[in-house]
Amino acid sequence: MVLRVALNAPLRRLFDYLPPRHCAVGALRPGTRLLVPFGPRRQVGILVETADDTDVPPEKLRPAISVLDEEPVLDGPLLELLCWASAYYQHPVGEVLMAALPAHLRKGQPAEETVTAVRLTREGAATDPDTLRRRAPAQSRMLGFLRDRETGCKTEDLAGLGGSWRDTLARLKEKNWIEQCDWQEPAPPVRDRGAAGPRLTAAQQHAARAIIGSLGNYNASLLFGVTGSGKTEVYLEAARAAAARGGQTLVLVPEIGLTPQLIERFRTRLDLPMALLHSGLTDSQRLAAWRDARSGKASIVLGTRSAIFAPLAEPALFIVDEEHDPSFKQRDGFRYSARDLAVLRARRTGTPVVLGSATPSLESLHNVERGRYTRLDLPHRPGSAAPPKIRTIDLRHHAATHGLSTPLIFAMRKHLDQGNQVLLYLNRRGYAPTLFCSGCGWVASCSRCDAHMTLHRKAGQLRCHHCGRAATAADHCPECAAELHPVGEGTQRIEETLSRLFPDHPVVRIDRDSIKRRGALEETLEAVRSGAAHILVGTQMLTKGHDFPNVTLVGILNADQGLFGTDLRASERLAQTILQVAGRAGRAEKPGEVLLQSLYPEHPLLNRLLTQGYAAFAQAALAERQEASWPPYTHLALLRAEASTLEAPLAFLQAARVCAEQIRSGVMLLGPAPAPMEKRAGRFRAQLLLQARGRGPLQTLLGPWIDEIAVLPLAKKIRWAIDVDPAELF
Repeated sequence: MVLRVALNAPLRRLFDYLPPRHCAVGALRPGTRLLVPFGPRRQVGILVETADDTDVPPEKLRPAISVLDEEPVLDGPLLELLCWASAYYQHPVGEVLMAALPAHLRKGQPAEETVTAVRLTREGAATDPDTLRRRAPAQSRMLGFLRDRETGCKTEDLAGLGGSWRDTLARLKEKNWIEQCDWQEPAPPVRDRGAAGPRLTAAQQHAARAIIGSLGNYNASLLFGVTGSGKTEVYLEAARAAAARGGQTLVLVPEIGLTPQLIERFRTRLDLPMALLHSGLTDSQRLAAWRDARSGKASIVLGTRSAIFAPLAEPALFIVDEEHDPSFKQRDGFRYSARDLAVLRARRTGTPVVLGSATPSLESLHNVERGRYTRLDLPHRPGSAAPPKIRTIDLRHHAATHGLSTPLIFAMRKHLDQGNQVLLYLNRRGYAPTLFCSGCGWVASCSRCDAHMTLHRKAGQLRCHHCGRAATAADHCPECAAELHPVGEGTQRIEETLSRLFPDHPVVRIDRDSIKRRGALEETLEAVRSGAAHILVGTQMLTKGHDFPNVTLVGILNADQGLFGTDLRASERLAQTILQVAGRAGRAEKPGEVLLQSLYPEHPLLNRLLTQGYAAFAQAALAERQEASWPPYTHLALLRAEASTLEAPLAFLQAARVCAEQIRSGVMLLGPAPAPMEKRAGRFRAQLLLQARGRGPLQTLLGPWIDEIAVLPLAKKIRWAIDVDPAELF
């Protein structure tokens, strides 16, 4: 028997080994970890398959050292999904499989939690604890404690007896009154003691019944609900029903740190064991959550995109909240889409999947049109809550001072005087986009990127938000010594202006600069919910998963950033952002208002979006995509390359194009060309775009093509990567 093992190495292949010496054949199951020799080192690998022969010469074929698991850490369906993802996204299988495991498991630590348990022996059970009360009170307490637990207890539970409990335990062992035993964690009874929720609307009931009715079978549903329509209530009902059947629900969210309210609602409403999986956990916490998901102890597994690889003992339901969010696409390394893999995993396990959004992606709406997804609508907010009214402010007629127009300032005063809260959205952190010299025209630019440096006034720094470079902010121009002026507005400058205009109303800012400390976001959100903060200003962190009942006015300070974007999804992202931000207003009984500042209020995108709604915008956008032969009507792959000069990546991509032209079938090649941001982090970037009518022709080309370009002479002199189904072309 030959073992084909995946190793955490950037090589697109498996490695052949012989079985470990004195190893039972039954222990060699796919998905099991092995410790193997790899060069001069030892490395943890994953057994993918076995074979009868090998191309490796017999003298070079080495035996694996040992088997690390009694049970596979990757079950059959999950292992198959990961191998498929490796082939589809053209990424080394070893790196893909290891990315699905917690760090401790990648280092060889036990997958099963080792629990030491003890119980009374027959002799110990026959001993009366009262006979020891005077001369050995500690032994008497421990003996009585174990008497009440006939099947035994975990050793760590004895610590609650206090004193020198370890010494007491040792004495009872010497007397042969206790013995070690295997510990079986009792399965918690399935119960629902969560807090009662609001009465579901007719639309919510219909959606919940449809999802619950599909439990046990694959079905993909697009839950299309306006902001504030109660999508989470539908999730809760479906997850409750799945748990009642003994199944687990996997919930994917864009960013775990931005959705604390969703976590709290699942905890309080369902009162079911939960496991959280996200990048903010320590390695030990992540391993514990992984174990809870794998054992079935956790009825709800909630996490960010990497949680799609969580092992599930009894998968019953998959939920992808805010399915349109670009955060579900990994942008480096293994460039997978968690949303797409959730649908595929659900189909392979015969499990329903729900994709929820108030602004669904065009791909999901296209899948509804083709009959692949079932559309479930939540067209209204519950109760008397109504969608906010959205009006534009023409900045050509109403000049803005530090980003705030006069009509917006008047509206803010009105809402604040009524005891309400105001939210202002600007997707640009820092104090100002750059520093400018009016004398000679000098602009503070990043020497390593084709971008301006952003001013962070409190820190006294200029920072590049693309490569992270920082420099001291000067007061005078390095070219002509004239005074420098900040140009434009960032969230810090808006915060400063608001504090000056509204000194009696506390202002909080929510962006990645202000929310760095652990727990800072929760503290800030609590200040908003309690009413201590009257004005909120922030970036996209404000648009995801937050419910602010007292916010009645939303101001979108710059709606023009995406109107003329070069990326094919720029208009779609802008429309989604506008409606997501607008949806924060008027979510309770108070009516909401949204003011959108723009220099182009008559732009067709804004007009259609504001007058006809997202569905009409999406329909028109899909028609444009179809006419232009862009996704979802075609499929893309992007070969990116970068080096210290522009000539090297362009030459590599040209050679790659020649290879593709020799083997392509039904695939259009566009480029090579410099990337839209040609220079980033000191390196010059270029790209080659591949476009095909179907996934089949594209995949047929990609496999052999990647193997060919990997051995090109220039391939070792530059950095290059393939991105299948790229989320952006930037």
